[in-house]
Amino acid sequence: MVTWASPPPEIMVAMPAATIEDAASRLAALLTRAGGALGDGERHDLVFEPEIVALPLERRAAPGDVWAVDGGQTVVADARCVQLAVTRTARVRWRDGSSALEEEGELRAHLLGCGEERAALRTLGVPVRADAAVDLNLLRDWGEWEAVSRCVAEADPGAVVLVDGDLQPDWRIPPSLLAELLEVADDRGVVIAGVTKHSSLAQGGAPLLGRLEREAEDRFGPRGMWWARLATTRPDSGPELVVLAARLDPDARFSFRVDLPAGIDHAAALGALAGLCDDAAFPGYPYPLSVADRLAACPGWLRADVWSELEASFDRAGVPVDVVERAFTDRHRLMERS
Repeated sequence: MVTWASPPPEIMVAMPAATIEDAASRLAALLTRAGGALGDGERHDLVFEPEIVALPLERRAAPGDVWAVDGGQTVVADARCVQLAVTRTARVRWRDGSSALEEEGELRAHLLGCGEERAALRTLGVPVRADAAVDLNLLRDWGEWEAVSRCVAEADPGAVVLVDGDLQPDWRIPPSLLAELLEVADDRGVVIAGVTKHSSLAQGGAPLLGRLEREAEDRFGPRGMWWARLATTRPDSGPELVVLAARLDPDARFSFRVDLPAGIDHAAALGALAGLCDDAAFPGYPYPLSVADRLAACPGWLRADVWSELEASFDRAGVPVDVVERAFTDRHRLMERS
């Protein structure tokens, strides 16, 4: 006979799983309920305003010199234990209303996994701790900030440098680097602005910008341009930045998160940014950034081209075809195809 020192364990019985209808009902409640805590689903270094108030925005003349930076990435070959990926960073210069530079950026190849990624840190000079985790996001982000630094150095006084995303580098990159870059930009009379396509800012678990858009439309009408101050970065997270939301064109379907340095006239900066946001294809988003996004993208044909180069290199190195197939063939795709 078995004597239990404590009550016998309960037999584990699986509870009914949530249905799609259950999940949809919960999501509907999040999207439609008013109020709740403000937060960022991806970061936790923001101090939100006690009250968010949308203000009217007036479009101004676009800056004479505008730079835009965006990065792209793709995994070309995946052996699970080790991957080959490529990144690139595009730069665009928009001067006096027309394109002066459209630079795709060089493709950088990286081996990731089994410690191979440490070589990328040494080659690129990424200033992170020796024991920091290294991944594709870090390597792409570093390439983008390198490009931003070059844009600041080459920009005319009074220029604006646009960055895809927020103005907070990857958490592994020391915040002192951003502080130094902002100081250089300020000395040169250059403003760095971050524009986020699809923000993770939330209120009560629902998208914050979506709620603001509805409220601003009720207040300013369907073609009203507006802006609102949302938050500032915490003092211990690096240089002080201000996070705003703005609808930058009367025909824009969406507003965007815009990050700016703290010590500037934010309404004036957003008004000048609005002067770049009247493109018919995607009104409300800075046109130079949309060009940089297109140039930096790593579509399927690019991945195929790099894979062809890789196969040719394997052939020159004498790697048997079956070794390559066993390493890189995607078993999931094979099974889904059958």
